Amino acid sequence: MHERFASSFAQRRLWFIDQYQPGTSLYNIAAAWRLEGPLDQDALARSLETLVNRHESLRTTFVRQDDELLQSIAPSGDWRLQMEDLSASPAAESEALARVQAEAERPFDLERGPLIRAGLLRLGPQTHVFLLTLHHIVADGWSMRVLVRELGEAYRANRRGAAPSLDELPIQYADYAAWQHDRLRGEALERQLAYWRRTLEGAPGYLDLPLDRPRPTQMSHRGAVVSMDIDLELVEALQQCGRRAQATPFMVLAAAFNVLLQRHSRQDDICIGYPVAGRQQSETAGVVGLFVNTLVLRTRLDAERDFETLLRQVREAVLEADAHQDLPFEKLIEELQPERSPSHTPLFQAMIALGDAEDFRLELPDVTPHPLPASGVSAKFDLSLVLKPSADGMRGQLEYNADLFDRDTVEAMARRFLRLLS
Repeated sequence: MHERFASSFAQRRLWFIDQYQPGTSLYNIAAAWRLEGPLDQDALARSLETLVNRHESLRTTFVRQDDELLQSIAPSGDWRLQMEDLSASPAAESEALARVQAEAERPFDLERGPLIRAGLLRLGPQTHVFLLTLHHIVADGWSMRVLVRELGEAYRANRRGAAPSLDELPIQYADYAAWQHDRLRGEALERQLAYWRRTLEGAPGYLDLPLDRPRPTQMSHRGAVVSMDIDLELVEALQQCGRRAQATPFMVLAAAFNVLLQRHSRQDDICIGYPVAGRQQSETAGVVGLFVNTLVLRTRLDAERDFETLLRQVREAVLEADAHQDLPFEKLIEELQPERSPSHTPLFQAMIALGDAEDFRLELPDVTPHPLPASGVSAKFDLSLVLKPSADGMRGQLEYNADLFDRDTVEAMARRFLRLLS
């Protein structure tokens, strides 16, 4: 018997997008690894089953009832790892890579599920490819790190023939969704809304970057990426700049990104988006689910002021936005009702994100995992700047909508950004 619970605001938005664009893989979260070494396939399968039974989100589908979207949670039970032996094929390597790409782009059915898929391709006695794909409606980047860490812990136990010993979860995602609905009402809701109404009053709804082609009437999300490296010496100099203004590295980079956008758009009032984990309550740290929220950073630029003055303004804006992050982006759109267009996203069209050095790091005893590129590039926004710390400094990517920009244009923007940072 499936239990039914209220969905979160973010889940409702992804459901709406899925209904509006059926068959899209835009919100697939895909990871894949080449595994070298003596893999215990049964231990891996049992470990995945442990995680599916442990996290209700991984057994969740969605149903409409009385005009409400509900989470429908299946009871615990058997869950199968899909295994396939390609070792007899002379083209096993290329077939496996093609499967990785195809799996990442295969859509989910949000009503029928399951919304997690895992596959194991055998290429040889000690060579496998492991694929893990989830829909964003039941997970986020933090969730993937939780899953990959717990998968390693469960695998180590199952390989020894012991029962996995994972800390008991204090809540499940359905509890968080209920808390969110209970909290976002009355005075608490009005306080959050009042801040965002005041902050975004009169804000431009559109970032007018010069485009290489006319904007299509509907976003296709066809994306591409230009990479850049920020060397260690420059990263340290940026950190010193931040310390003078009591600003974090993210604030420094966001201020510089605003300057770049201002120079291209010639706008002095700019809104960009940035993600926050949305896990302010300690109980959510180990829970798999869609917690991530998007905040809007509004910056007013003045050519007469120096960069440190701008940085202090950005610092204050980020601190205030973070203090009002309980309001989901979906609820903000619902309340503000900005002018909507299928040709671009509401409130902002450029995003900045500062990630972790390691993504989805899988650790299995006696097995060496090598991450594989699991999907092509899709562009949720016109332009996204994604930065991650590295041993050599920082790795950056400018992800762009290929319907709007040529690669040469974005490469020139990346060079300008590096010069700005210098």
